[in-house]
Amino acid sequence: MTAEPLPREMQHLPPHSVDAFHRGDFWLVQPKKGGHRAGMDALMLAAAVPGSFAGRLADFGAGAGCAGLAVASRCKDARVQLVELTQEMAAFAWASIALPENAHLAGRVSALVADVSLSGKARISAGLTDGSADFVIMNPPFNPPHHRPTPDALKRQAHVMDHDLFENWVRSAAAVVRPRGGIAVIARPEQLVAILQAMEGRFGHAEVMAVHPRADAAAIRVVVRAKRPSRAAMRICPPLVLHDDGDRPTQRADDISNGRRSLFGD
Repeated sequence: MTAEPLPREMQHLPPHSVDAFHRGDFWLVQPKKGGHRAGMDALMLAAAVPGSFAGRLADFGAGAGCAGLAVASRCKDARVQLVELTQEMAAFAWASIALPENAHLAGRVSALVADVSLSGKARISAGLTDGSADFVIMNPPFNPPHHRPTPDALKRQAHVMDHDLFENWVRSAAAVVRPRGGIAVIARPEQLVAILQAMEGRFGHAEVMAVHPRADAAAIRVVVRAKRPSRAAMRICPPLVLHDDGDRPTQRADDISNGRRSLFGD
């Protein structure tokens, strides 16, 4: 028996792995070394989307496409656009879409190379048109420049934030999302104020969830979800705890990472 040829999108990729997520419901082609490798952050972000979501979703800073594909896996009527800045990481996203294992999702997922920090006509010319989505999720490069800098340029671009990043990305999300649409952001706890300030006047009814590695440890992430537009008050949700005292995933964290539960219970 001869092996099937690799999909065209994978034939010229640098060294990579093909990894299963959601217990094999979708697969991800991602770099082995250079660039960003997906993990729990992407899965928590995807889980912030309600399970009943059935519209168009844009995944800002998609990388290889883990979060967007996870939404398509959970939300069977969602249509997802992966939006990535670099051609190098977008190539992994295209390869992920082309995998035979993702054939049941491919018709609902596309990828676009674009800079989500652009504004006005430049943003529209890049393919991010006004009112084109019902929901935007974003996992921006939220590490400050002094935080463990990496010599890998592609990984640095995926991890290290620019000045006014949240303002620029949320501004674009507000333009792209239709009225009554939603946004979800994952970041570090110390960046919560910057996120809420960027959402002011654009999104409301913010729901904030802290993510703790263990019940007795400080939060390591926050997930913020909001609606456009809304004047409803912000609420602080019960936290997500990732591990029990024995360093095993909690049942809730395991359900979220495997696409069996939404982050906010909807």
